[in-house]
Parts: sequence; structure tokens; C-alpha cells
Amino acid sequence: MISYLKGTVANLSKGTGNRVTLVLEVNQIGYEIQIPHRLSQQFIKDSQELVQVFTHLQIREDQQILYGFSSAAERDLFRQLVSVSGIGSQLAIALIDTLGLPNLVQAIVTGNIRALSKTPGVGSKTAERIALELKTKLAQWRQVAGVEKPTSATGPAPQIIEDVEMTLLALGYESQEIGRSLDAISQDAQIAKSKNAEDWIRQAISWLSQ
Repeated sequence: MISYLKGTVANLSKGTGNRVTLVLEVNQIGYEIQIPHRLSQQFIKDSQELVQVFTHLQIREDQQILYGFSSAAERDLFRQLVSVSGIGSQLAIALIDTLGLPNLVQAIVTGNIRALSKTPGVGSKTAERIALELKTKLAQWRQVAGVEKPTSATGPAPQIIEDVEMTLLALGYESQEIGRSLDAISQDAQIAKSKNAEDWIRQAISWLSQ
């Protein structure tokens, strides 16, 4: 089993859906790795800087696929997700991509079906099954893995989230893009304190336009 690979980014390419393929060159060998879109944003193509990717090898009768993640904890969460009946590798990556590690674990542990259902392809029944099967496991695993709980101050209130999502969806942005923008602008202490949905919308549009 390959635990991780460390090398330079030879190529990044986006396929169907939101699939991103990384070619990581390690000792003059190019490894083709499917990674979350979130991770691809951290990489610069043809940079000589060494990057580390934690991997999971999926072996099927007709193919072998290497999946890559930013941390061992993220990789281990992926393994937990695909252990749930009906959750394949693509849906597991989409969950990680949409919510991010801390928020995804928190949503599962607290049974936040609405948050889980933000992920394209995840309906309420699927979200309920994920929470039911993994709630206890992840509550214990989170402490061992050192995954911090997201604090209430790091994100907008549910009503603000709904207003932002409705507005940005109407403007043509995708759910995953909107989720990433909210994660990013929540790091700004000033905007995090705002209870005005218009402030969040303006900042989200500004972030998405970069």
C-alpha cells in the first residue's frame, strides 16, 4: 500500500464533472492521481517545489485508481465514507470537496442532514445513511486524528447561508463554488461577525471573481 507520495506537480487537468487529475513526478516516474478540487488549488503546475500527497489505491478488475488527499486524516475520512453502503469514491470526494474536512466531520457527527445534502448527488436519504453509519465512529476518530471542531464563529448563520446560496445560484454559480467561497471568507474576522446577508454575498462574489 502506498501511504503517500512526495514529488513535483507535472500536470493538472480537469475531467468530467468536477474530477481533477494530478500527475505527480516522483523520481522521474509520473503518478496519475485523482484529487479533490480543493487540493488542486494549492498546487502550481511545473513548480519545482516538493509537495506531499497522501494516497489510497483502489483496485478493480478492470483498473487501478490512485486517489490523493492533503492529509492522512482526509485520506482516512475518505476510507470511512466509501465503507458506507451506496457511497462510491466519486461521491466521497464530492463530500470532502464541498464541505472540507472539519465541517464534513462535524456535519456527520451532529447529524446535520441539510449540510450533507449540499453535496451534488447526496439526497436526504443518503445523508441520513451516512450520519447513521458514521456518527459514532467519527466522534471517536476525530479525537484520535486531531481534527478540530469548527467553531460557531467561523461561519454564517443558517439563514445567511440560505440567502447567499439562493442569490449565487441565481447568478449561475455552482453549489461547490459557493461552499468554497463561504469557507474562505469566513476566515475574515470582520465578515464573520456580520449578520447582514448582503455583506456575505458581496464578499462571496468578490472571492469567486478572483
